Amino acid sequence: MFKFFKRVKTVVGSELNAMLDKAEDPVKMLDQFMRDMERDIREAESAVAKQIANEKMLKRKYDDAQAIVDKRQTQAERAIEAGDEDLARRALEDKKNYEQQATLLKESWDVAVKDSTSLRTKLDEMKAEYQDMKIKKDTLKARAESAKTRTKMNRTMSSIGNDEAKQGFERMEEKVFRYEAEAETSEDLSYQTRSLDDEFDKLEKSSGVDDELAALKKKLGKE
Repeated sequence: MFKFFKRVKTVVGSELNAMLDKAEDPVKMLDQFMRDMERDIREAESAVAKQIANEKMLKRKYDDAQAIVDKRQTQAERAIEAGDEDLARRALEDKKNYEQQATLLKESWDVAVKDSTSLRTKLDEMKAEYQDMKIKKDTLKARAESAKTRTKMNRTMSSIGNDEAKQGFERMEEKVFRYEAEAETSEDLSYQTRSLDDEFDKLEKSSGVDDELAALKKKLGKE
């Protein structure tokens, strides 16, 4: 378990480029690595808890055996004072048995304490490494997302000159130019037509005045 945890740390720390080369999604892979590390930590915590429970059990048994040793010693002394040597002998024999048990239990408890300490140290190291990897994961995820965004933008910018939208805008721009040209031409023609009509109207008006003036002069004998 601890070796696998180390392997995961190595992969996260040094093989990101390899993942990218293999077209793996680094964000999903990093999340998976973190889940694997969390699972390892939970397993390590369970192992430490069991070891601590074993350590406490051995300590309790050792204390119980040692308590009986002390009790039998006191009882043997009381039996001697009471003049019951046989009872004192039996108390001492039982004391010796519990002393042997206490010795074995003490040795087992010492080993259990050592193992518990070692496991707790490794668990603390795993948790510290997990926190380091969590920070690195967040940094790598941000970098990966930024790289993907830049790549997408670069691809979009590189193709924007050939896309249909731009070509469509250019076609619409040409149509607008044509509409404007047609409008200007129409206005010119309309102006020319109006000017010609105005001149004829003026001519007709001038001719009517001239005729009336000639008739008046004839009437007055001023021709």
